[in-house]
Amino acid sequence: MSLRIHDTATRRKATFEPRDPNDVRMYVCGPTVYDRIHIGNARPLIVFDVLYRLLRTLYPSVRYVRNITDIDDKINNRAAERGIEIGTLTAETIAQFHEDVGELGCLPPDVESRATETIPEIIALIERLIANGHAYALDDGHVLFHVPSWEGYGRFANKDREEQVAGARVDVASYKRDPADFVLWKPSDDTQPGWESPWGPPGRTRGRPGWHIECSAMSEKHLGPDFDIHGGGLDLVFPHHQNEIAQSCCAHPEGEREGRFAKYWMHNGYVMSEGEKMSKSLGNFYTVRELLDEFPGEVLRLVILKTHYRSPLDFSKEKCREAKAELDGFYRRIGRATPDSSGEAPAAVREALLDDLNTPKAIAALHECDDPAAFAAGATLLGLLQKDAESWFKGGTDGPEAEEVERLIEERKAAKKSKDFAAADRIRDDLAARGVVLEDKPGGITEWRRG
Repeated sequence: MSLRIHDTATRRKATFEPRDPNDVRMYVCGPTVYDRIHIGNARPLIVFDVLYRLLRTLYPSVRYVRNITDIDDKINNRAAERGIEIGTLTAETIAQFHEDVGELGCLPPDVESRATETIPEIIALIERLIANGHAYALDDGHVLFHVPSWEGYGRFANKDREEQVAGARVDVASYKRDPADFVLWKPSDDTQPGWESPWGPPGRTRGRPGWHIECSAMSEKHLGPDFDIHGGGLDLVFPHHQNEIAQSCCAHPEGEREGRFAKYWMHNGYVMSEGEKMSKSLGNFYTVRELLDEFPGEVLRLVILKTHYRSPLDFSKEKCREAKAELDGFYRRIGRATPDSSGEAPAAVREALLDDLNTPKAIAALHECDDPAAFAAGATLLGLLQKDAESWFKGGTDGPEAEEVERLIEERKAAKKSKDFAAADRIRDDLAARGVVLEDKPGGITEWRRG
């Protein structure tokens, strides 16, 4: 069975046929590093991690590039609010991002590209667009993409002229030739990050890139002008991905491009929270870190994977509790042993994932699997069961710390040895009330787990 994916550009499922089966290439939009990621940001990280895992079982070489946007006005504003250097903020936030995404069980990409490391490529790409008649530079240092210069603009996102202008409403400046034109490069003052550029008046040629051009340059730098899969959240279809396509296609008009530089486009659906749009005022806005303080990362991962990636996801803490119980059952199945995932994943799990990454169906198939090795391999393909059972049950975030549990178990043993069974029972009952289950085994051994 071949891999089939839903291509946003054609709005239908397609059989995945890479440009080069020996070199599969995928680019996914990553975070803008001014704050902790929230549960909505976590969804594409987990979805495309599963796709990456699947692709690596199908092809001998897969290159996965995920970017970090470390130049952005949101970053500048947040640094100013906190009274710290921009570089300090981005370094701190990137470290937090790596910590959070690691706890979600995501494999690191093959390349993690940063906008600040791609400035020469960004400038060169903009110069090509100007030379090809698709962009124009202003005397003050602004460079803009001229939307009417490319007749294909709007086709990918299915946006007509009125919608294109509405999408640019946040920046309909008087210097634009057309209201839908968008910024490729902008001048920087002394308080903003900037790099020397070919644009601007004498003595004031420092500037910085716009958001859209960064991804076009980073994908081309690491994957070439044409690659296989471009992924991201549904909210990026317009204007971000539409603008990426316009930039990259107009910079490389030669050859057969089929109107896009990525062969396939994949987008995950929106995330709601507790039945409503996420909002701090409603109290349903959760950062990943806040949730990790309450639930293991695998719980958040399972909640996200139990809804098909293209469907809207209504995230709730109740679903987290249900997912925790489901994972408890999975870990009980593997017992005390470390899962052996060296075998082949169950055919039903693979078939579900090959059908447009149907993770809910794959999880259901995992429940039906009786072969321990196949079960572990299928779980690994989904990025689940990455701990041994003992660590899972003892490493939860609820209840007493492991050191305290071990101390109380020793106190209980001493109480039983001195025949103070009432004290031993009190310790057992107290731990049970705090979510810790004790199991007395032959030979005076007491095992414990979080209930």
